[in-house]
Amino acid sequence: MSPDPFQVGLLASGGIVGGLVLLVRGMQGYLESARISDTATSPIESLAAGEIRITGTVEPADVLLVSPLQSRECVWYRAEVTESQGRESSRLVHDERSVGFRVRDTTGSIRVFPRGARIDAPDALHASTDLLGGDPPGLDLRRGPALAPAVVDREALVAQLLSVRPAGDLGEELASLAGSARGTRRYREARIDPGDVVTVVGAAIPFADLVDPEDADMGVGLAGVGVDDPEVAADLAAARLDGALAPSPEAAWGNAAIPGFGIGRPTRSPTLDPEARPEPAVAAPPGAASASRFDIGPNDLVVAATGDVPLLVAAGAPAIAASRGTDRFALGLAGAAVSIVSAIVLAVVVGGVIR
Repeated sequence: MSPDPFQVGLLASGGIVGGLVLLVRGMQGYLESARISDTATSPIESLAAGEIRITGTVEPADVLLVSPLQSRECVWYRAEVTESQGRESSRLVHDERSVGFRVRDTTGSIRVFPRGARIDAPDALHASTDLLGGDPPGLDLRRGPALAPAVVDREALVAQLLSVRPAGDLGEELASLAGSARGTRRYREARIDPGDVVTVVGAAIPFADLVDPEDADMGVGLAGVGVDDPEVAADLAAARLDGALAPSPEAAWGNAAIPGFGIGRPTRSPTLDPEARPEPAVAAPPGAASASRFDIGPNDLVVAATGDVPLLVAAGAPAIAASRGTDRFALGLAGAAVSIVSAIVLAVVVGGVIR
């Protein structure tokens, strides 16, 4: 029985697409590996402004994330859950987030702002439902908020570990995982936790050069887009050109732009109706919350992405981080070979059908 030309052609087309995807990922891995290898590690204490590479241990800054699939406190996670039944497959969860953190080596520590960063780390969880449809070992779905305060005081940390906290409901992001699976579910989660060793390649710049520290301190990857997305940036530029975008929050929202307004703690006196009862302004000046949160001097160096220097955060020491990129490059070359063979097969099948 001769093979069905349509099925062979379909498989060959899939091989071409899959091979090209592996090739693109392999080239990205090669470039990241070369960038890590070509930049020398600098001690944090003697950093100068410009492109740098540092290696050290991750420390929490102000807040931590709680990973969705294993409920671990971390500074970055990427989670994905897919469900397949027969030939049908659907993606239930696809989420990537990061928060600002510090990196410490033997000479000191420096703040890293992850907005726009490319973060590379191996999977901490890569498992599927068992034969009976049960949850794989290690799965502990997050119940509660995705953000948690960073506890750095030892006594407070001990008290937190000894306290019994009631389990909450699954959040909106994980609601799709409620109930039994219709088929086979595959769970993948990669993380960077406090205490992990990382290699960071990016730009060391004065803190005052960050346009928006609050925005740069949070990174949203697969879950959404930010103002650096080309389409969003184009929409903002068009709105400014047409005059549809207000020049300031005060012009757009009035009193609502005053920090603390509406909860009885405005940081400056609002503009009210003469018959309204005004709320007294509190002593905290605008920007005090940001200053106390970051506690960084304007000339202190921080690590962030700039227009000229992208930010790369890779788990492990430089040799380990670079080797992962090399492995992806080797897999990409194999993908290229698969694409070539699949293209030849497809050409033969199409030629036979036409004849």
